[in-house]
Amino acid sequence: MEAPALLTRRTALLSAVAAATLSAVSARTASAAPRTAGQVRLTLPAPSGPCPVGTVSLRLVDTARADPWISAQPYRELMISVRYPARAVGGHPRAPQMLPGEAAGFAAVNNLADVPADKVDWAATRTHAHEGAPVDRDRGPYPVVCYSPGAGDPRSLGTTLCDDLASRGYVVVMLDHTYDATAVQFPGGRVERTVLPAEYDKAYPDKKRIRALLKKTMDVRVADTRFLLDELPRALPRELHGTLDRDRIGMFGQSAGGFTALQAMHDDRRIAAGANLDGVVAYVQDDGDPGHLSTVAVDGLDRPFLLIGKDGNDLSTVPSWNALWRHSHGPREGLTLRGAEHATFTDEEAMIPQLARRLGLPRETVVKNIGTIAPARAIPAERACLASFFDRRLRGRHDTGLPGRVPEVRPFAR
Repeated sequence: MEAPALLTRRTALLSAVAAATLSAVSARTASAAPRTAGQVRLTLPAPSGPCPVGTVSLRLVDTARADPWISAQPYRELMISVRYPARAVGGHPRAPQMLPGEAAGFAAVNNLADVPADKVDWAATRTHAHEGAPVDRDRGPYPVVCYSPGAGDPRSLGTTLCDDLASRGYVVVMLDHTYDATAVQFPGGRVERTVLPAEYDKAYPDKKRIRALLKKTMDVRVADTRFLLDELPRALPRELHGTLDRDRIGMFGQSAGGFTALQAMHDDRRIAAGANLDGVVAYVQDDGDPGHLSTVAVDGLDRPFLLIGKDGNDLSTVPSWNALWRHSHGPREGLTLRGAEHATFTDEEAMIPQLARRLGLPRETVVKNIGTIAPARAIPAERACLASFFDRRLRGRHDTGLPGRVPEVRPFAR
């Protein structure tokens, strides 16, 4: 059978996997692929804050929970990356965006519309976070912001925004949802691949089964997030002890990660503020589909949240956002980024134009992936929106003039 197209970049939870040719993808391995001469190498924009950034990656094991995707595994295993303000970064190498196994998995399964992923050396991209750099204790303890990626996406696809928040004085914890993300590489080189394409293949075309899969995906993600909050203080290396202010915790994410952030906030009061970048909060396959609301949309929130939509996504076009807004009693903010597409809120905003130039991709491919807004406008706007929100909601700073200073950002009409 032919899989439904994922290339529309819909904000449904499975929009990240439905476009793959599912049976073929399921058979591929995510082991490290050999580099081919002439593959394109990419760069990411430098953070805009005053602090250099350090990073450490950690393996977390939840022995109290059997893995929901692999029945034979009696525990749940996750990988996280912690970004933090560093005192100095000399002698500490810049961390890769993706490890070799993760890069091979991303090349095999990804959300790139009409982009030949096998022509890219995904393992060559370096972030602006430095491995093992000493933390700057003088400015801490720091507010904590967790990040969840879109369905099927690796945590590394949010590097541009996460590194920037860390450079502004936050500890940012990037979470991979194992067997959801394209590929997760654990210490020692073991790689665990996504099972979502095969799960979707089994559910399609039964809409009830697809909705059940959407809900399971979200339930697993929220459980992962709550375990992360439980485990983080014990999991941190000694050098980072005492640098996190656990009374000031926020969360954000793109697509299903944005849904995850707000649903986890609904379920766990430790999360004081949440930002959702273009993610529906219902178990539907298209932004505009009504019904099948999540509990966060039905109950609303009593703490601050931010919705940022691609061009055309607002309270009038996304029913689940409208429900969430109406049912909430805390501070709420809504913005649309003009000219943006769904992937604008990921590292693809920086990557796609580079790929277009190097591979001769047509303008239509760029627009299909990241819209019409230029990276030089989109990336600063996204960074400003997130930093302004978390500065006000976690740090108590007062800065309400953002939309006027960023003309591409339009507040929701209410």
